[in-house]
Amino acid sequence: MASIQKDLDWTSILLWIGLSIIGLIAIYSATQGPVSEFLPTFIQNNFWKQLLFVGISLGLLFGIQFINPTIFKNFSYVAYAISLLLMVYTLFFGQEINGAKSWLRFGGFGLQSSEFMKITTILAAANFLTSRRNLATEQIRYALVSFLIIFIPTLLVIAQNDFGTAIIFLALIPVILFWSGLPYGVALLMVSPAIILYLSVFSWVYGLIAMGIITAGVLFLQRSKWLTIVTVIMGSATVVVVQLALTKILQPHQVARVIAFTNPSYDPTGAGWNVIQAKTAIGSGGWTGKGFLEGTQTQLRFLPEQWTDFIFCVVGEEFGFLGASILILVFMLFLLRLLQLSINHKNPFAQLVTLSVAAVYFMHFFINVGSATALLPVIGIPLPFISYGGSAFIANTLMLAICLNMDLYKREFSIYS
Repeated sequence: MASIQKDLDWTSILLWIGLSIIGLIAIYSATQGPVSEFLPTFIQNNFWKQLLFVGISLGLLFGIQFINPTIFKNFSYVAYAISLLLMVYTLFFGQEINGAKSWLRFGGFGLQSSEFMKITTILAAANFLTSRRNLATEQIRYALVSFLIIFIPTLLVIAQNDFGTAIIFLALIPVILFWSGLPYGVALLMVSPAIILYLSVFSWVYGLIAMGIITAGVLFLQRSKWLTIVTVIMGSATVVVVQLALTKILQPHQVARVIAFTNPSYDPTGAGWNVIQAKTAIGSGGWTGKGFLEGTQTQLRFLPEQWTDFIFCVVGEEFGFLGASILILVFMLFLLRLLQLSINHKNPFAQLVTLSVAAVYFMHFFINVGSATALLPVIGIPLPFISYGGSAFIANTLMLAICLNMDLYKREFSIYS
């Protein structure tokens, strides 16, 4: 049997602690500094709640290490079904916050069901793929079933009007497709709409250029005329849909938000406000920052949602390029460590789960920092272990705990499988 004290991956835990401390410092500044006079009491309490969430998560992190890892695989489908039911219940009886009906209230605390849906979706998809003995002979069929395992909760998240979280679910699809052994050209075809959609927001010309490059890639990889034709059709349809959405479908305030992403000065007091203030905060931090509790954009309450979506700006303003770089470095080391744990696994289920968890963390990081630096539209995605949020922090820690558990018992894992 593994020894927790000796065999537990303490490197990952130390990096997790480092990220948690950075998050607590940033949340304290965003809610407890001079800015507190501009904030309601329930927002001022966010720091103390986050401190409680970190304590609970720490207990869960170590407590899960005493669980037999076979449980995560054997009960993955049951947990997935229960999570889907919870998502449906939330859709009908949940509380709407910031336009998204994705919360259940328990006393003074809220539970975001979609955060825990991520965990069970990863486990169920990994279990399905790694339980197939003849995967190589029926790649497309099994890839499509795996796609549905991810896409069903994605539709429920979209129905809850939480498009940011839906993107995180969709980001799992490329990981599953590539791991499943699906031909690279087919996998490229299936992820191409997302790439073309993003570039089409800037200009329909960029969308068509991306379509041409991707089409050439599919043709080169697959040497298939019909797949090439499908790529052209899907790409063209995506460009057309984006243009129709911007001109005919979306409401004026939604169009303004999209245009503000490409040109913040388009509506500087409205849709472009968030982007302008975020860039101002980060840019004003300079090399070493203005100092803890000294950021003017933060403390004068110019930054929107500075304890969640724009918390990276708080770090950038008060600790400068150096502080932001340290945050990014710690996060990158954390992701690289998870990838190393995945490589070290000989069990395919454990390998795919760990890889998928790393992908979820990366997409959160990529979108959050991209939004804060105006490289991506403002979507509303928290920064793992940094942003305020109990459901997100606990769910993210549970995913890490599962990865550490399977790494801890990797020598015995083949016996359990």
